[in-house]
Amino acid sequence: MEQTVKIKLVPTKNQEKHLTNISKEYIKTINALVSKMVQEEQALKLSSKDVQASMPSAVKNQSIREAKSVYRRSKKIKRVPVLKKPVCIWNNQNYRIKENTIEFPVYINGKSKRIAVKAILTEYQQNLLKNKLGTLRITKKSNKWIAQVCVTVPEPKPKETDTVMGVDLGLKAPAVSVTSTGKTKFIGNGRKNKYIRRKYKLKRSELGQAKKLNAIKTLNDKEQRWMKDQDHKISRKVVDFAIENQVSVIRLEKLSNIRNTARTSRKNEKNLHTWSFHRLALFIEYKAKLRGIAVEYVDPKYTSQTCPICRNRNHVKDRNYQCSCGFKTHRDRVAGMNIIHAPVIDGVA
Repeated sequence: MEQTVKIKLVPTKNQEKHLTNISKEYIKTINALVSKMVQEEQALKLSSKDVQASMPSAVKNQSIREAKSVYRRSKKIKRVPVLKKPVCIWNNQNYRIKENTIEFPVYINGKSKRIAVKAILTEYQQNLLKNKLGTLRITKKSNKWIAQVCVTVPEPKPKETDTVMGVDLGLKAPAVSVTSTGKTKFIGNGRKNKYIRRKYKLKRSELGQAKKLNAIKTLNDKEQRWMKDQDHKISRKVVDFAIENQVSVIRLEKLSNIRNTARTSRKNEKNLHTWSFHRLALFIEYKAKLRGIAVEYVDPKYTSQTCPICRNRNHVKDRNYQCSCGFKTHRDRVAGMNIIHAPVIDGVA
């Protein structure tokens, strides 16, 4: 299976100039090639000699492959995407990773020359990089240069237990994990999440009144990074709880249409439409598979209404679920219990 290793780079001023130049040239070249393919109405057979760009031959060839991929995607989505974010990609034959540097070719004074950029590598990353390496992708995020290396790691052995875990994703309780053995864990802080979102919203309003558009964009990026970090932390705790309880399968609701089907209050409506349930589900799936835990998606219908004991449906106004048969517990725990036994749906969330 493939895994991406993200590495922080510390280029010199001169190296940063070369990285900026080749990243912009790479995107410019791809857009030009895609435009040409659209005009010709086909993915053109090209070589590095056909590409007029200030880049090494290896990078030109990579830009051709990328342009073909973008062109094929444009036919599916019926529009031609224009790439804007500067980035550059090298295949695994054109870069080398040593203890604390990544070496790759750039274009300097009309010639292809290799530069060795300082990289900050943890011991965990160094161990991952001992596996089969794929492409190297370098881009700039928040004024920091980041290298992303694709590695192929051995498939972990699947867990051989009968324990299944249902995970209910929501706003007030971001993730509620319930195992088939009865163990339950509430993960994440929905109140804190809502507070942070309100805080950013207020700041955006103030910046909007001052007409500081660039500051709003920077704030939006900061908020998205915070949300993504929360999803990483929550998904890690979900998988850790599964490992602690020797879970072999994690089941999640297929939430692709949650924005159309979920019942929610007006005060939660905007949060529901902006919080990424899909991303959190993907993070859980990704981390679980790395530990040999299978992930399945189930039908979300009535999981928070059906009594797991007598199967009667009850409409619950607050967080406390109570059935006429005498069963009572937290509503989100009921959902987690029902997810364990809900019908599995093919495909991903």
